[in-house]
Amino acid sequence: MTRDTVAEPGVPTLPLTLRRNTMPASSRPAVRLCVTGGGTGGHTYPALTTVAAAREQAAARGMDLEVMWVGTATGLEARVTAEHGIPFTAITTGKVRRSPSLRELATNVADAFRVPLGILQAISAVRRHRPDVVLSTGGYVAVPIGIAAFLLRRPLVMHEQITSLGLANRVLSRIATRVAVSHASTVEHLPPSARSRAVVTGNPVRPEMLRGNRERGLRHLGFDAGLPVVYVTGGAQGSRQINTLVEAVLPRLLPHAQVLHQCGQAGIDRLSQVAAALPEWMRARYRPVAFLGAELPDMLAAADIVISRSGAGTLAELTAVGKPSVLIPLIPTGGDEQRANARHLAEAGAARALLHADPTPDQLLAELGGLLDDPRLRDEMARAARALGRIDAADALAHLVLTTPPPR
Repeated sequence: MTRDTVAEPGVPTLPLTLRRNTMPASSRPAVRLCVTGGGTGGHTYPALTTVAAAREQAAARGMDLEVMWVGTATGLEARVTAEHGIPFTAITTGKVRRSPSLRELATNVADAFRVPLGILQAISAVRRHRPDVVLSTGGYVAVPIGIAAFLLRRPLVMHEQITSLGLANRVLSRIATRVAVSHASTVEHLPPSARSRAVVTGNPVRPEMLRGNRERGLRHLGFDAGLPVVYVTGGAQGSRQINTLVEAVLPRLLPHAQVLHQCGQAGIDRLSQVAAALPEWMRARYRPVAFLGAELPDMLAAADIVISRSGAGTLAELTAVGKPSVLIPLIPTGGDEQRANARHLAEAGAARALLHADPTPDQLLAELGGLLDDPRLRDEMARAARALGRIDAADALAHLVLTTPPPR
């Protein structure tokens, strides 16, 4: 095992343990990175984006990056790593539900017995991979690997996406070598002992989201460049609540705007029928789609206003590209995180937030109306959103990962 350093111009150098790559195809030194986190896209995609950035930074320094991802066999991370050719190790772990129902109490008890097994499996995985550094992006699967890193004295970089602090990261923040947060306001939610180890990096955003083209998006939709575009999304699966609200306001909204509605597979049949029943001139202004893939960056670039949930990943994208939004938090979520996220953007002047559990169509229309009627207000909100965004978040987090020293 050798000791070396990595450096960037103007950036203080920190020690990094390097090993020779055992693969015969390369004689370059290699950094071994263990990644954990998943269950949802909010934990998985920031980690994936950071891995890509770390790989580029390592290559620029003449090094290889050897990555192993540890997660659950049923989590999103298992599919995503397979798609990207990242070695994956599955472990068993349990999820602690903060306010379990009677039905979930038995599951909580069963999961409590899985946690020790997961920690033993995590220790085995970390010992086998011998990582130079461990990156944790949250989710309950991150806890066993974080504990294993601590016990085996591997540097642990923990990343928190939301404005408050998730339950898993509340545990890991006490033992992490570095605590990366997406928002400066998150630092006050950390245990006092962890605050001196906190670094504000932002929340990594997929690079392609920053390369959208408004004109290309409008052409794809067949929309008029002179009329505002409202993009509605409930996430990849859609949101029944948001779909119902938008359906109710369409007759009053379409005289003033064009609407792209990503409604999910469960909502597309209903909303296609709604579209077909509209007068022809309204029908031309409304596009329901089940899902957006590679075209999403162009669609987001074409939007003047976004209606969405307020998950951490969604808000990272909205602020990175500077989009005014009307946020409808998913309530409840663990720790009420979506409402806290929405409140954070609203207080900064970057969004309007419907914070009640059951907002009405009239409330949604009132917020939209004020924005549609005032382009100057939309511009002000866009600037406020961009001020919160961190387009360099993946690079910042990757640099932190590559420069975190071993525990003393």
